[in-house]
Amino acid sequence: MTIKPLTEIKTFLESIANPMGIEIVDVEWNDKTASLTAFIETEQGVDLDTCEKFHNAIMEPIDSFDPTFDKPYTLNVSSPGLDRPFKTERDFERNLGKEVEIKLFAPLKGKKFLEGVLTAFNENTVTVNIGEELKLPRNKIAKINKAIKFD
Repeated sequence: MTIKPLTEIKTFLESIANPMGIEIVDVEWNDKTASLTAFIETEQGVDLDTCEKFHNAIMEPIDSFDPTFDKPYTLNVSSPGLDRPFKTERDFERNLGKEVEIKLFAPLKGKKFLEGVLTAFNENTVTVNIGEELKLPRNKIAKINKAIKFD
């Protein structure tokens, strides 16, 4: 099915989300299920009520926006999940000073998995404190996400 570009859909959704204090983390299209999913985040986190509130706020406007050119589709709103990989600069900014998990493509000092505190980043590197400061090239990182700790 042909749909409008995801960047255009995301920009449209951001115009509704931003005044609500909601950040659009990602927008995905699943051709097999004809479903459009908006992944959202807030400073307080995302719960079912937040997803429902945003879904209700975008239902009518997005139908008017017509992302699928009058073809039927399912609209979903979801949290990106606790272990989602960082995709945007905002993801890195939000997690500065917090514990992160890093999976590397190849071992570094015999390890492919690191845990530490994200202390800095730029477009080419990520710096974490794992007892010592370690600057990693981004192209060597398979996945970086917030560390999940259960009390």
